[in-house]
Amino acid sequence: MIDEESVLLVVPVLNEEKHLEACIAGLLGQDYRGPMTIVIVDGGSTDATQAIAARIGAAHPNVRLLMNPRRIQSAAVNLAAASDLPGTILVRADAHADYPPHFVSRCVEALRANAADSVVVSMRTVGLRPFQRAVAAAQNSILGNGGSAHRRNTASRFVDHGHHAAFRRAFFLGVNGYDETFTHNEDAEFDARAAAANGRIWLCAEATITYYPRAEIGSLARQYYHYGRGRARNLVRHRTRPKLRQLAPLLMTASAVTSLAIGAIEPLALLVLAAYVALYAGWSVAAAVRMRDPAILAMGLAAAVMHISWSAGFLTMMAEAIRTRQMQASSVTAS
Repeated sequence: MIDEESVLLVVPVLNEEKHLEACIAGLLGQDYRGPMTIVIVDGGSTDATQAIAARIGAAHPNVRLLMNPRRIQSAAVNLAAASDLPGTILVRADAHADYPPHFVSRCVEALRANAADSVVVSMRTVGLRPFQRAVAAAQNSILGNGGSAHRRNTASRFVDHGHHAAFRRAFFLGVNGYDETFTHNEDAEFDARAAAANGRIWLCAEATITYYPRAEIGSLARQYYHYGRGRARNLVRHRTRPKLRQLAPLLMTASAVTSLAIGAIEPLALLVLAAYVALYAGWSVAAAVRMRDPAILAMGLAAAVMHISWSAGFLTMMAEAIRTRQMQASSVTAS
């Protein structure tokens, strides 16, 4: 039996009326036997999210609601971690996801059994609406996730990054929590600092969650644009080298754009672009046939949006970083 360590489970939300009730029901149904407080941290929702949270809290005294004036997820988790709410273990949950009944108990056990400072989990992406199913298929495939460990069926082990689930609260606060200047990729930035502080990150494959992705092209593009910017900021700040899977979208996007530009002069150059279109289309058709779902035919479109948007965000952030360094160098020279 797991020792009864107290758990503080934080759920950052912003306009999550479609998902919040089901998410909290799943978290209330956890098989963990220790004391557990669930705190919903709202970033100023304008839909029924706050009303739903208040109703759930009235029925369940261990469910609390906090307001997050900073709005972003990193600030929400920090706010809960620094609060006087009980919990030696901090668990992060996303309202856009479903959690198995053993999620908390497996995460706590993984922390204890492996002397880990934080636990990350695998995730399986699922779509309900047609385009959302295509996005899910893309994110579950190597075409969309590049082989990221927490996106694949993989064995539990120590890793350098993953989808955040649980922390020793003292460790989280000891490395100053999330950097609130990051609206996206705050988890990867935290993991870089955690590693520098000799933190141990355990991937718990036995606590896989179900995640619901963006269902519209516009929101998907914005999400991945910000992901790209966040990844670039991490590389600049921590002076790390990008992995091959992170370079792949950049190389594909750059070569496709170059192919299109040169194609106006030399039509043969368009073969590169045609090859990428064939890759996305062929992968989509194969997946749609295998899954027997015509909606998956849009998988290639979803993957292309993800790759192009991520690349645009990455390159924009890198260009801004270069300009900032040039301005700083000019300022030093002038002085």
